[in-house]
Amino acid sequence: MGGGTRGPSSQWEAAAATPAANGRRRREPLEWREMAEPSEPSEGGGAGGAGDGDPRAPGRVQIFATVVDTFLEKLVAAGSYQRFASCYRSFYKLQPEVTRSIYEQFVSQLQASIKEEIQEVKDEGNLEMLFNSLDKMVEEAKNREEPAWRPSGIPEEDVRSTLVLYLLKHKSYLQKILKEKVEENRKVAESVLAGRGRIAELQQLIQARKHAWQAISKEQRELITTFREPQ
Repeated sequence: MGGGTRGPSSQWEAAAATPAANGRRRREPLEWREMAEPSEPSEGGGAGGAGDGDPRAPGRVQIFATVVDTFLEKLVAAGSYQRFASCYRSFYKLQPEVTRSIYEQFVSQLQASIKEEIQEVKDEGNLEMLFNSLDKMVEEAKNREEPAWRPSGIPEEDVRSTLVLYLLKHKSYLQKILKEKVEENRKVAESVLAGRGRIAELQQLIQARKHAWQAISKEQRELITTFREPQ
């Protein structure tokens, strides 16, 4: 029993030392992130100039991954083994090694589940491409001399440029449709005129044949009359 009472105390010492060690490891990505965040505005005043770019500066994808890792570390620190064991004190006193194993499995599964959920959000929202696109826009904006656009506070004026582009695009589309309809109507009109011309030709042909038939009929009547006069 004497050895059993000393076992939990050693476990408590190890558990107390774990958060401190995690705290030391956790400060490194936090400091790196804090150094990475102001790196963009400080590039303009560096010796390399605003257009050189710093290849060591982390992108937003890396910063996002660092934030996720830091969140997981803080989550594990908040639910430390010491707190976990204090919730199951009786079981911990009986089976400290099993308690440690259960805690490690719980933390591992929790981290894996959170990372999986975050990865699904990244895939559904295509966040990696958006982060890279944002980094690219920031790099391109460094060489611009004109001030960046800022909202004026008047929605009508702010959406005007976007709305004008949409309206111009819609106008071009309508002009294209109108041109196609005009061409289609022109072809239909030509077809109608051709049909009318054909009808006029047929009417003239009918009239000519009618006159020819009337002339032949008249000659036949005159011929018959001629044959009847001697009688």
